[in-house]
Amino acid sequence: MTDLSQYTHKVATQAKRSARRVATAAGGQKIAWLRRSAELIGQRSSEIYDANARDIDKAPEYGLTDAATDRLRLTDARLAGLADALEQIVRLPDPVGEVIDSNVRPNGLLVTRIRVPLGVVFFIYESRPNVTVDAAALCVKSGNAVILRGGKEALYSNQALHRIMSDALDDVGLPRDAVQLVETTDREAVGHFLKHDDLIDVAIPRGGKSLIERVSNEARMPVIKHFDGVCHVYVDAGADLNMAEQITVNGKCQRPGVCNATETLLVHAGIAAKFLPLVAASLKSAGVSLRCCARSREILPDSEPADEDDFRTEYLDLILSVKIVDGVDEAIEHINDYGSHHTDTIVTHDLPTSEKFVANVDSAAVIVNASTRFNDGGEFGLGAEIGISTDKFHARGPCGLRELTSYKYVVHGSGQIKT
Repeated sequence: MTDLSQYTHKVATQAKRSARRVATAAGGQKIAWLRRSAELIGQRSSEIYDANARDIDKAPEYGLTDAATDRLRLTDARLAGLADALEQIVRLPDPVGEVIDSNVRPNGLLVTRIRVPLGVVFFIYESRPNVTVDAAALCVKSGNAVILRGGKEALYSNQALHRIMSDALDDVGLPRDAVQLVETTDREAVGHFLKHDDLIDVAIPRGGKSLIERVSNEARMPVIKHFDGVCHVYVDAGADLNMAEQITVNGKCQRPGVCNATETLLVHAGIAAKFLPLVAASLKSAGVSLRCCARSREILPDSEPADEDDFRTEYLDLILSVKIVDGVDEAIEHINDYGSHHTDTIVTHDLPTSEKFVANVDSAAVIVNASTRFNDGGEFGLGAEIGISTDKFHARGPCGLRELTSYKYVVHGSGQIKT
């Protein structure tokens, strides 16, 4: 593809045109599309698996780790999960046209604030092909058109899923260009899309830190950022140690290659000598490598030493950094200084301590006595998510249907004029 400027302008123009139609589409038509997409995913699973196998075969060529390859792989369970996520989105209230608030002014004007779609979403993401379906479903259900730009490592899988969802759009009478997949893996295409602020209303990057920094620096339109997940578990002196062990192991091992996986374990000095050998045995049996501070290594001498960079690293692998702290204040300070404001958990039965942690940790999700893995759109009742925002404006945490809308004021009068 030689002329990326012309190509990206064409795609963005088609999206803008489709967005106008999708914005006013009936809720029943959007639901029909979601259900038809789920139906076709089941009927055409062999097509999806063949495409996914081509991506898996090329994974070593791209230098993907085992965890990254797992993120890429589609299985019967994951395809069933896609269909279930689509059905969950069907059941969620349609946000378009929702009345947020209203009031009658002293002059008789009725001022109402209602939800409206953002318009055209340019979504850039990596690895996981299930995100193709989640993002398309959320954008169209919330009345938006979407331009999907997946990573080269999932190209064939994304193409197969996109064909299915496009065919479903045709089947229900919605514009096929409401969901478009960028046909080129040339990274320069992203830069061209980011210049089309007259056609694209918001950019959402979901992937590695370098991708998000690039999009944030180059985009002329607003960006909802999904920065890296340096997530913590703090085990307090008031913790149930068996609970803390299970939460830590789950947060690190259940799916280590995702953004809400635990990357750092902080342990209160008062229970470190008892807890660290317990949790280390479980972690090591699961294949986790520990990188420990000097105080932790006195208890776990077989571990590797941790440096400053370790405590700022999103490993996305079976690696966990460990640090002993003297209390909740030091844990809070460490999280706010070294974390990415994504997801952080405290394990404790001491209510004042948990309340202090919740009030002072500046993250999109702060969790008490549960795994960091629960910061997820499906787990929070959003059906699915287009990303987990670490921003503070407009959208924070899992971004579902409502986060893909804005609002406008609608004013009804009876002949009032300004004096």
